[in-house]
Amino acid sequence: MGIIKISDELHEELRKASSVMSRSINAQAEFWIKVGMLAELNPTLSFNDIIRQQLKKENVAVEGLLDE
Repeated sequence: MGIIKISDELHEELRKASSVMSRSINAQAEFWIKVGMLAELNPTLSFNDIIRQQLKKENVAVEGLLDE
């Protein structure tokens, strides 16, 4: 595990987002980092496509929940 430095403003946005999403600040940061990495690696996919792909990868039953 390492420590990264971020601006106070970004940390505040992380704190607020983590509260809304019921995640810890670290979990929210990890989520944003992972989605950002996947977006850079898959520039043609939308955020929803990335999330759908990750849910399917983990065998989360999404049939009937998502409009395709």
